[in-house]
Amino acid sequence: MSGTSLDGIDAALVEFIFEKPIILATHWQPYSPSIKHRALALQAPGSDEIHQAATLSNSLAAIYAETVHAVLAKADTASTAITAIGCHGQTVRHQPNQGYSLQLNNPSLLAEITKIAVVADFRSRDISAGGQGAPLVPSFHAEVFSQPDQHNVILNIGGFANLTDLNPVKPVRGFDCGPGNVLMDAWTEANLGLPYDKDGQWAAQGKVLPGLLNRLLDTDFFHLTPPKSCGREEFHLAWLEQFLDQSESAEDVQATLAELTAVSATQAIIRWCGKPLGVYVCGGGVHNMTLMKRLQHYLPRCLITSTELLGQPPDWVEAVAFAWLARRTVNGLVGNLPAVTGASDSRILGAIYPV
Repeated sequence: MSGTSLDGIDAALVEFIFEKPIILATHWQPYSPSIKHRALALQAPGSDEIHQAATLSNSLAAIYAETVHAVLAKADTASTAITAIGCHGQTVRHQPNQGYSLQLNNPSLLAEITKIAVVADFRSRDISAGGQGAPLVPSFHAEVFSQPDQHNVILNIGGFANLTDLNPVKPVRGFDCGPGNVLMDAWTEANLGLPYDKDGQWAAQGKVLPGLLNRLLDTDFFHLTPPKSCGREEFHLAWLEQFLDQSESAEDVQATLAELTAVSATQAIIRWCGKPLGVYVCGGGVHNMTLMKRLQHYLPRCLITSTELLGQPPDWVEAVAFAWLARRTVNGLVGNLPAVTGASDSRILGAIYPV
């Protein structure tokens, strides 16, 4: 999994025993500044896009292959033991209302280098069936995290945040609820030259600006009814800067961005999920202590903790989810939840690139 944070690649080697995913090894491969720059450049219209997208896809396939070899080496496992690689690809445009979501990758090249079958292009079939193509992880969350006697929410805070409502007496639902780390990371890099705000320490030094927070929360996306999804098309540094008057201190803006992520997520939970007993967080946001404290502040009666308590390490949930989705593709099983994505029906997701 290489997500919208553009920090690198999460790889998990997963074995399934009676449908339960068992992590055998993990590996994180950071992106070089060049790869991140090239991916960011393709988030918006520019010159020579077709060539730039194609060459970046080839570069990504090479890095994905390195990552596969690294995780196999950690587990002392041969490539011949692997059924398939589930490779999400790098999202550069998410436009489901225009009929597409583009994840860069060259799965044919990845299969050729690794000598392992590849499952890719997970989102297109759902979009073709009228869905948003996202989020796709709620089907996995429902499989591994559902409890028959407890109402919980899984909150994934990556570049963007999505939630899955696991209420034992209601159908599973889920949707994107807004920015996760994407704005905080961009603001940190622009002002401190660092890729992210470690542990939320910088945000903790500032104070929330209520006026700015309210202007940000007035954005149309937050008022949409699910199913809904978002990306850098909606939330990016230039979008943020239009709300600033230059009188704000940088740390106060960072504190307000952390508050935006917390408030938008908790408002979505309260409005659409009711009163869960627990909110289990995964993704990079789980390490932001300022953010976690603000979630607890707004949901004082909920247990706010990580998915570790449910048996899945929070840093690897999405990588494991795409292994699970790839397995369903290989086995001819549906992977989407129409109630989540808005698709007309369940569909087998992804395309298989054989060895």
